Order: sequence, then structure tokens, then C-alpha cells
Amino acid sequence: MSDAVPPKRRRSGGRAANAAKRLTSEINQMPWRLPINKDRPTEPLDGDGVQAIHDGAMRILEEIGIEFLNEEAVELFKQAGCKVDGTNVKMGRDWVMEMIAKAPEQFDITPRNPDRKITLGGGHILFGNVSSPPNYFDLEIGKKVSGNRKQCADLLRLTQYFNCIHFAGGYPVEPVDVHASVRHLDVVFDKMTLTDKVGHAYSLGKERVEDVMEMVRISGGWTDEEFQEKPRMYTNINSTSPLKHDVPMIDGCLRCVRRGQAVVVTPFTLAGAMAPVTMSGAVALSIAEALSAIALFQYVRPGAPCVIGTFTSNVDMKSGAPAFGTPEYMRATQMTGQMARFYGLPMRSSGVCAANVPDGQAMWETSNSLWAAVQSGTNMVYHAAGWLEGGLIASPEKFVMDCEVIQMIQRYMEPQITATTPADIAFDAVKEVGSKGHFFGIQHTQDRYENAFYAPFASDWRNFEAWEIAGGEWTAQRAHRIFKDIIANFETPPMDAAIRSELEDFVARRKSEGGAPTDF
Repeated sequence: MSDAVPPKRRRSGGRAANAAKRLTSEINQMPWRLPINKDRPTEPLDGDGVQAIHDGAMRILEEIGIEFLNEEAVELFKQAGCKVDGTNVKMGRDWVMEMIAKAPEQFDITPRNPDRKITLGGGHILFGNVSSPPNYFDLEIGKKVSGNRKQCADLLRLTQYFNCIHFAGGYPVEPVDVHASVRHLDVVFDKMTLTDKVGHAYSLGKERVEDVMEMVRISGGWTDEEFQEKPRMYTNINSTSPLKHDVPMIDGCLRCVRRGQAVVVTPFTLAGAMAPVTMSGAVALSIAEALSAIALFQYVRPGAPCVIGTFTSNVDMKSGAPAFGTPEYMRATQMTGQMARFYGLPMRSSGVCAANVPDGQAMWETSNSLWAAVQSGTNMVYHAAGWLEGGLIASPEKFVMDCEVIQMIQRYMEPQITATTPADIAFDAVKEVGSKGHFFGIQHTQDRYENAFYAPFASDWRNFEAWEIAGGEWTAQRAHRIFKDIIANFETPPMDAAIRSELEDFVARRKSEGGAPTDF
């Protein structure tokens, strides 16, 4: 039986209700901070291995080429002196490396609330919400359903509420009850008003990305010049593996970089299906696809803020289904981290799993993914909270459970844990207790006990009997209750009334104009 839908238990009346109320009211969030990962990265490749993957990627670019279906991109590559045959573009390694060298190793993105500025690069590791699942699952509904705007808005509320979530990615669930032509207008309005964190634009046609850039500009009260003087938002694109970049995603990135906004290029390569079955081959293919686009963006705007992403995992060779949080996924992420440092680029990875419900499998696979991000030196962790079924389901319970893990990772990175001052070594405390006492009551402990250790908000550390007396809630049930409590007590971040009115007017005008063209 899955622990996502645990068996019904006989409750203990008032005691259980009081314990439940107490646990939710004592959510102990860590304050907003930008964690810095000071650990040495795990590097499975030696120097020869890094050079081998680099050479493989360069040979792909020089000898096989990448298909660019975007006509403007093809013309730009021609201007740059690359070899173009129809949509196939071959580029020399010297030119690629010259372009990549122009990209910054570190940059900031500043949203409408400057206190929520984030830094990408260096030792920073930042976490974002789940993005783009078409379906939704929670314990109250009890089944997988198509996403809607209310569910999307609730997940944005969780994104705003949790301090360990640093940026608001794409739609945390696709609101399929809103027509695709105007969906971006409604969801970005919700994102701009329900959150004050860094936001994202989908590069799915010029209307969508231009509309989102304008809505972000309005939300910050910036002039066009102020919006463009520094990154205020970002877009993320995937290549169409193997060896292809489509029309709208490249178009959207070109529009963003020309206005000074950040771009994340993340090939979605699955070893054994869309990439070679060997992980080094899959990583080399992924690197080639990413660098080809980043080189183009640096040619168009030298110094444009760009991030290289990895989404290299494997498939189940019995069914062809994608697998995540696997040993191969972890190694591919670590290997890509080495390559990102080789090229001097910030890196994005993901907190992902293949599990269908918020159960044990969901957590061990996501924990593997999150720790691979730590080990690899990742700077930007996409889908860090709320992801299920290989990205096809968003879950608020999983969101809450993931935030517990993310907080633990952030606590693990705090420098005071490894401090070695005389007070930390605590020789006098050891001398005071000696071999016959205990440390509970001494002054050294009394001075530090409140903040000595990580305090969970979703984990339950009581013994079995105490847990059972309190109602015997399983983890997903506690997470569901925490989710409902957060939504019931959510406070919208402040926004100037005139700015909100201007956003409303922009959305209404663009809807009257038809929004973005669609095929249906």
C-alpha cells in the first residue's frame, strides 16, 4: 500500500485535533537567504574525461551540426561565418569558445521586490517551484486531474510562502481551464500579484514572451530603460533532442537577450532514447546542444546572462518510460557540473522523480536529484518542490515535503555547523560534565539549545505510541494539512494599487486583441 493514501486510523478525539492544530501552527521556516554551497563538488571525471566530453561536443558541432529551424538564427549564423546548409548549422570550436567566453560567470536577477534579488553563479544554489505539469494531484481530490487556475494560484501561494523557494518558474500546473491564447496573461498576472520573487516567461511565440516582459516591467514600476539595464526575469528553453532547436524557443530567447534578460538553455536528453545510451555520450550531446544556442546569444549580445542546464537522465529500457533520481541521473548531473565550470557558465539542474504520488519513492528519487544538485555545484535547481510522474503531475503535498528537504539542505550549508571556535570545541563543557554527567542542563547547552539543531515542520520525531495517540498521521497527510493551513492564512505581498491597475488594464487590452495565436 502506498503511503500517499494511508489506511484510515481510529482517531483520538480532542487530543489528535489539538496535536494537529499545534503542529501546523508551529511551522518553523528558515528566513529568506541565498544559500552558498562551500562543499567541494563531486567530480567523477578526471582531466582527460573532461577533455574527452569537450572534444566530443565540439566534434558534434563541427562535423554533424545542429538543426536550427528558426530562420533568423540561421541568418545570424551565416553572418558569424558558420557553415549553414538549409537548417543545419556547423560551427568551429574556436568560434564557439570565443562566444562562450563572453558570457558572465555570475549575475543577479532583481524582481519587483529588490529584497528578493537572486544571484546565479559562484557558490550560490537556488531552488525553484515545479513548472509545467499538465495535471494535478492532492489527497483531497484523491486522483490525477487536469490542472486549473485555482490550483495553479495555490501553488504560486506556496511558492511565495516558503522562504527556501527563491524563484517562481513557469506555470506550477497548466491551468487548462483557461484558453491557451490568454493563459499566459492570467497566470503571469497571478504570479506578479501573488508573488514578489523572480519570474519566468515561456518562449512559446513572440506574443507570449513580449507580453510577459511587459507585465514584469509594469509590476516593477520600471521604465523601458530601467527594465533593460539589468535582468529582471528569465526564460528557460529545451532543445529538441537530438540536435535540434525549434522556432519559438530560439525566437523567445533572442527577444529576451536583446532586452537584457536572462536565458537558461536546458537540453532534455534521455540516454537510450533521445541521446546515446552511455552517460558520457548523452552528456556530450547535451553540451553540444546547449553551447550552440548560448554561442548564438553571445554573438547577438555579448555578455548576455546565460545559464547552461542539464536534464540528462535515462529511460527504463523495458518500457521506454523516463526515469529520474537514478544513479545515472546523479552522475550525469555531476559530470555536467564539471563541464559548466570548464566553460565558466552558471548551471541549472532539477529536483525530479518518476513517482506518481507523494510517497517514499517520490522522496528518495527527489532527494537523490537534490543532492546531485549540491554535489555538482548547481546554481539553479528547477522543479525543486512539487514534481511528480516525470513532470506530468504537480502536487501540493509533494511541494511541502520537498521544502522540508530543501530546508535541511540549506541548514546543512550554514557555516555555524562546522565552526571551530573554542566555544564550539566546548572543552570547558566537556570538562564540566566529565564522565558521569550529561549535557542537557549545563549552561553551554542552555545558551544554545533553541537554535542548536534543525527544527522540522513536516517531519514527526515522536515515538510510535505518541504519534499514534496524536492521530497517526502519515507524512503526506501532514503535508496536506500544512498546505491547507498556508492557503487559508496566505498574505498577498504588497503591490501599489496603481501598478496593479495598470497590470489589469494591460491584461484586459491584450485579451481584447486576442492574446497569442493558437492552433485551436
